[in-house]
Amino acid sequence: MAATAKYNRSNPAVKRILQEVKEMQSNPSPDFMALPLEEDIFEWQFAILGPRDSEFEGGIYHGRIQLPSDYPFKPPSFMLLTPSGRFEIQKKICLSISNYHPEHWQPSWSVRTALVALIAFMPTNPGGALGSLDYKKEDRRALAIKSREAPPKFGSPERQKLIDEIHEQMLSKAPPVPQALPNGPNEESNQLPAADPFVENADKADEGGNTVGSVSGSLSDLTGPESESGEDTVEPPVAEVTNPHLPEASHRENSPRVPLAPQNPVVAIQKPKHDRLLTLAAFGLTLAIMALVIKKFLKINGLAGFIEGKF
Repeated sequence: MAATAKYNRSNPAVKRILQEVKEMQSNPSPDFMALPLEEDIFEWQFAILGPRDSEFEGGIYHGRIQLPSDYPFKPPSFMLLTPSGRFEIQKKICLSISNYHPEHWQPSWSVRTALVALIAFMPTNPGGALGSLDYKKEDRRALAIKSREAPPKFGSPERQKLIDEIHEQMLSKAPPVPQALPNGPNEESNQLPAADPFVENADKADEGGNTVGSVSGSLSDLTGPESESGEDTVEPPVAEVTNPHLPEASHRENSPRVPLAPQNPVVAIQKPKHDRLLTLAAFGLTLAIMALVIKKFLKINGLAGFIEGKF
């Protein structure tokens, strides 16, 4: 790429982009192709194959990636150029990997990572996201067939030349469009809210072994500690379920043993001997107090000497 001589190779963004170009060329993917313009390495043209087992299978979808000047510390923007029934064309689309959500972007992600994620986003429910469409499967299948006929027309002759080259190479390895529409899991994908497949599919992007039918995995290898949850994992309690079809004896053996609530036994309590002695002592003290009271009463009335035997 002779035009890269005009760029400052010590610039972090330029250095990173050139590394990714080299990696793309040395380790191409069968599911996508992407190259920067000769005159502007911050603008990339790409094409992806529609994910297998979906209404997009066999389709070739072109697009444009615009990298920011401080890439990879800020996310790129994405624009689709081929009608698909899933994304609007020539309009920036809103994805968790795009510049609409810079808070989600990680500098360890790359153009390869983003394209793997974009393929995974194709069959998901659009959910009203900016730049998304929700065509019927039949219409999307018709657009997939049409996408193979010719590359889209976009931009300058230099851009168009690159688009044509990418389309020719992708067409040579694209599978044919299936005749019948897929059923099963994809039927549910249009009914359920869309999960973010980027979290599940981005970790294989920098390994070079990506295929449209196997875009699964985890983002942990790319994001490192950022992708790990900071919360402790607490396992929910497991409910004990007994099988009513088992024999009764086995059922009793496998059933959880529930301890009965403790009962208060009725016990006849016998008073110890020292309690009886205390009772007698209290009775004797009571008699002594009564004798003192009577004696004082007699003394007051002059009968104390008689009581004491002085008379």
